[in-house]
Amino acid sequence: MSEPPLALSDVDAALEEQRLRWTRQGDELIATVKLHDFAAALEFVNAVGAAAEAANHHPDIDIRYNRVRLALTTHDSGGITLLDLALADVIDRLRPDVREGEEGEKAGGGDN
Repeated sequence: MSEPPLALSDVDAALEEQRLRWTRQGDELIATVKLHDFAAALEFVNAVGAAAEAANHHPDIDIRYNRVRLALTTHDSGGITLLDLALADVIDRLRPDVREGEEGEKAGGGDN
């Protein structure tokens, strides 16, 4: 049985309450992370991949030199689920810009 999709208003509220650095675009959670260079982007993507494997839930990943765009949705549920919010939180903790730039504090979503 697949995870039930959340109401979009519940997703928006969770993004704000949990201070996740993601935005909702339709039925996807989106985050763009700017890193120092291509090697740093690959290192970040590898860390995201390991977390995704551990969660058995996988984001769409697009690398453009030092920018990584991540999209989360639960395809078999047809929308955003608790699985997406949980993985978004894990990925936020892996972000170098959060870990180093804000000492673990999370700020509101968006393109960073």
